[in-house]
Amino acid sequence: MLAERILAAARAEFSSSGYQGTSVRAIARQAGVDPALVYHYYRSKDELLHACLQAPPAMLERIVAAWSSPRGETGEALVRVTMANWSDPEASALLRTVLLTAAHHPETLERLRDLITRQLMGPARLSDDGAESRARASFIASQLLGLGLTRYVWRIEPIASMPDDEVVAAIGPTIQRYVDGDLAFA
Repeated sequence: MLAERILAAARAEFSSSGYQGTSVRAIARQAGVDPALVYHYYRSKDELLHACLQAPPAMLERIVAAWSSPRGETGEALVRVTMANWSDPEASALLRTVLLTAAHHPETLERLRDLITRQLMGPARLSDDGAESRARASFIASQLLGLGLTRYVWRIEPIASMPDDEVVAAIGPTIQRYVDGDLAFA
């Protein structure tokens, strides 16, 4: 379908060039269509970006499954699901688009906040204390977003080429501490 081809091209452009560096002409060129056709399906660059920021259902299902893992295995499960989502082309395109455009585009920043608080951390029930639960979730998000940036966006070695099991062994215990360990300040 043509609209899907345009959307795929837009995801690729936004994820590689950010919002400011992406033009409707570049999206049209990558999709192999006239720019007028882009506007036919998506009225503006902002509307097209909004369409690109919808999380794929499979990504969300993986996240819910990770949060449903046995309590003592949640840290490992969250690191594995983060790597699985970054390895999935559709989820990776969303994550790259959000991360690369959020700093310069208010709508995308709000979408990033929503993605983190409702979709990535939403399934978490980390404490009966709402403030403590939010703190734990934000610490987890900071580590997992950092993992995504260093391994998949910036490709910093050695973590970029490290085997998945080694990454899980190194980062999983830290995430697990945020799940159920002593936070020292609480």
